[in-house]
Amino acid sequence: MYRSLRPLQHQQLQARDLTFHGYRWPGTEPEPLVLLHGWGDTGETYQFLVDCFAADRSCVAIDMRGFGRTQRPVDGYWFPDYLADLDALLDQLAPGAPVDLVGHSMGGNIATLYSGVRPQRIRRLISLEGFGMPRTTPDQAPARYAQWLDEVKQGTEFAVYESYDQLVRVLGRRNPRTPRDRLEFIARSWGQPRDDGKIELRADPKHKRVNPVLYSREQAEACWQAIEAPVLFVSGDQSDLVKRMGDELAESKLRSVYRNLTLASVADAGHMMHHERPGEVAALIEEFLETQ
Repeated sequence: MYRSLRPLQHQQLQARDLTFHGYRWPGTEPEPLVLLHGWGDTGETYQFLVDCFAADRSCVAIDMRGFGRTQRPVDGYWFPDYLADLDALLDQLAPGAPVDLVGHSMGGNIATLYSGVRPQRIRRLISLEGFGMPRTTPDQAPARYAQWLDEVKQGTEFAVYESYDQLVRVLGRRNPRTPRDRLEFIARSWGQPRDDGKIELRADPKHKRVNPVLYSREQAEACWQAIEAPVLFVSGDQSDLVKRMGDELAESKLRSVYRNLTLASVADAGHMMHHERPGEVAALIEEFLETQ
């Protein structure tokens, strides 16, 4: 099992009628670096990244609604709720003070949208491959609504595993660059035992429902253009997601939507760069925070 270098503290936060689970790594710095996880992940797996930061850096991560140990809402998920959750949580974590914000994947999308909507709340922003979704067209709407209706009616499910070892093997096939000890840590964070001894994921199956509202790249870019904080955008040079996004991640395109942008790439890293290459990612973040 992975041996953590910095002990974490668990905490509960009440916001918007839900109980959120948080992870805090205390340091001497008064204001914490706030870390937002990606879809299906948990705040706890930022442990690898935090272990590579300077010991004086205070960090806090939150399990977003319906993920990890955070409470599940009664019915479904809408992306604007993540922004409202973050708004309420920051009022408790850093009342009245701008924060440094890190987001990976879905967490990066939350972070970048929020930073444009509440620019005064963000001092510096780091996006780890949080660059929106593929563009959509209106003609996709009928099929998308039909799919959503079917999933609401029939339900959605995550896979169930016979053991933690099986979950580790599955994670290893998906993320071959992540060492075994970290995979074991991730499996224990993502999974929990059922009454029958099998392992289920700590995630609400309703997260698997397709969003019936088509993604608007134009609205996202309008929010990104309103960001006032300096932005560090980090990608993995072996990321399948980067390859799928293609020209949307061209440097000229990114610089057209972010006012003050620093671009960086992590060698031999895929989308889960903070699991695979936490030392390299931490070094990029530390340099950015020291120079901006």
